[in-house]
Amino acid sequence: MSGWYAALVEGGRAATIWLLVGFVVTFGITRWITVTIRRRNARAPAGEAKASAIKDVHIGGVHVHHQVWGILLVLLVGLLELRFRPGSPWMEVLALLFGAGAALALDEFALWLHLEDVYWSAEGRKSIDAVLIAVVVGVALLAGTSPVGLGSDDVARDGWGVTATVIVVHVATTVVCLLKGKILMGLIGLPLPGIALVGALRLAKPSSFWARRRYRGRKAERAEARYERLVARRERWRDLLSGSTGRRTASDQ
Repeated sequence: MSGWYAALVEGGRAATIWLLVGFVVTFGITRWITVTIRRRNARAPAGEAKASAIKDVHIGGVHVHHQVWGILLVLLVGLLELRFRPGSPWMEVLALLFGAGAALALDEFALWLHLEDVYWSAEGRKSIDAVLIAVVVGVALLAGTSPVGLGSDDVARDGWGVTATVIVVHVATTVVCLLKGKILMGLIGLPLPGIALVGALRLAKPSSFWARRRYRGRKAERAEARYERLVARRERWRDLLSGSTGRRTASDQ
């Protein structure tokens, strides 16, 4: 057993790394499958579908989305964990399966919100946001951070006065980050100190509470221009991760 993995096992975080592995690998495979099916269907003549092992699942004429299998897998893992409380290595196996189920479910997160098939539409990009947030949360759990990035060792070393000051400053920067409309950075920054500070120091989102109250003239124009560049960059990353080309037809809307 390698040193880094031994440290994870001794720290009780081996299950977390297997959860992350299951999540990331399943998400990658799922996106590859969905992109393959979409491209094959786009090339096939109208009304015809090529026989292939990689295809949509239909039961009784109903297209069963992969989020259904993900939800069922997560429920099954939860049931087994609550009933049997297994130790290693079965705990790691359950963690791997939980990560796989979570990836299947969150890959269609946008369908939860809209209650319709928006997988390839602009609204479907919300699924990518949900997946990225889940990965960040998993990494934070793997790192063993507390909700504000401080643990009991920090209190013992620095004392209550210093610790309280750090917490107040950290929470304040997180609140400013959220007021500036940087919700994702604020949520990620809560367990990972430094990220919320970066968000608090940078220009606010033009439609945010902070910008509406404090930005006028040139500063408002700078915030708008920066936000447009940020949105364009974010959409390129979303397209890359989702397997979309960014060019949507009327059938995708």
